[in-house]
Amino acid sequence: MGKTSLVRRFVLDMFNDEYIKTFGTKVSKKVLNIGEEELTLMIWDILGQKASSLHEAYYKGANGALLVCDLTREETVSSLQKWRNDLFGVTGDRPIVLVANKSDLETEVDDDILSEVEDSLGEGFAFTSAKSGEGVEETFLALGRRILEDSK
Repeated sequence: MGKTSLVRRFVLDMFNDEYIKTFGTKVSKKVLNIGEEELTLMIWDILGQKASSLHEAYYKGANGALLVCDLTREETVSSLQKWRNDLFGVTGDRPIVLVANKSDLETEVDDDILSEVEDSLGEGFAFTSAKSGEGVEETFLALGRRILEDSK
């Protein structure tokens, strides 16, 4: 889906097109300045395979989440509802941003499917490309703003 590549692009402004499988979790840190406020993001890049008992441990204490799908793999879009439900089952309602990654490639996902997911989750998609950097910074900033708003 490109979660690790998105985090790497955001934190280090780097991209590597070699496939990187995440085992367990990797934690990265980045400080954002949003208006007058400074927000430290601790970004947990978790294994994106079928939910495991580990996911619940990783979700605890989360203040928000990017739910990422891959525009070249329709099944990743269909699973976003389950990921959101699993997250909220542990954290309660938290700010989320839906991320449609690999926007630089030919999409395999019908627009109707994206619209259905947006309607069911009550969120619009942020379109990103970890490869080009398109939309990446803005997406993380949007999540940061929502987390700050939610904390007030």
